[in-house]
Amino acid sequence: MAAEVLRQTVTLRWRGTVTWAVGLAALVLLYGALWPSIRDQPSLTDLLDAMPEVLRSLLATTDLSTPVGYVQAEVLGLTGPLLVVLYAIVSGSASIAGEEGRHRLGLLLAAPVGRARVVLEQSGAVVLGSLVVAASLTLALLTSSVLFGLDLAVGHVVAAGLHLGLLGAVFGVLAVGVGAATGSRVLARAVPAVLAVLAYLLNGLAPLVGWLEPLRPLSPFWQSLGHQPLLTGVSVRGVVVCVAAVAVLAATAVPAFGRRDVMA
Repeated sequence: MAAEVLRQTVTLRWRGTVTWAVGLAALVLLYGALWPSIRDQPSLTDLLDAMPEVLRSLLATTDLSTPVGYVQAEVLGLTGPLLVVLYAIVSGSASIAGEEGRHRLGLLLAAPVGRARVVLEQSGAVVLGSLVVAASLTLALLTSSVLFGLDLAVGHVVAAGLHLGLLGAVFGVLAVGVGAATGSRVLARAVPAVLAVLAYLLNGLAPLVGWLEPLRPLSPFWQSLGHQPLLTGVSVRGVVVCVAAVAVLAATAVPAFGRRDVMA
C-alpha cells in the first residue's frame, strides 16, 4: 500500500504530536495574554536597553514596546524555535533508531517495504509533525492577535509558522539520518541538538563577530527567521534552502541505512 510506513508512523505518534502542539499553543497564548498588561510599561524599553548586546542579538529584537517586537523576543526569538526543533529531534530520533532500539525495526523490514522507503516515509512523518506543531503556534498567535490586541498581520504570522515548521524539519530529518546511519537513539538526539545550538549561536552572534558574518547563511535559523517573517512575510529563498536541505539529508540517509546491519 502506498505510504503505508508514513500512515503507520503518523498513527502511532499522533498523541505525542498533539500534546506538543497543545502545549506550545498554550504557552503562546499565555505570552499573548500578558501583552495588554505590559504594553504601556515604559520599563519595557529600559529592560531592553539594560540587556547585554549579545542577548538582544540572539533574540533578534530592538523594541519590546511594539507587538511585533514583543512576539519576536518572547516567541520567535527563542521559545518557538527551541520547542519546534526539540519536538522534531525527539520525533526523528524515535524513527529508525527508536524502532531499532525497541526491536521492532526488523519486523518492519521483514514486510515488503524497502529500506529507502522506510527512511523517506519516516522522514516525511517527521516533516509533517513539525509542520503541525508549528501550525499550532500559528493558530495561537492569530488567536492572541485578535483577543489581546496584538494586531499582527495574518500573512506574516502564517509565514513565521511555515518557516518554523521547515526549521524543525531540517533538524528532525537530520535526526532520522543519524539514527539510520548509526542505530543509536542517543546520537540521533545529541548530534542534531548540538548542531542546532551551534546554528542558533551562529545566527545570533554573527552581527557582533565580524568573521562569523560570512558563515551566517549556513545557519538554518538565519534561512528561516533571519529575515524576520513577522515584518517581511515569506522568504522564498529560505523556503527553498530548507526544503533542499531536508531533501539532501533524507537522500543521504538512504544509502547510509542500506549499508548497515540492522539489530533485530
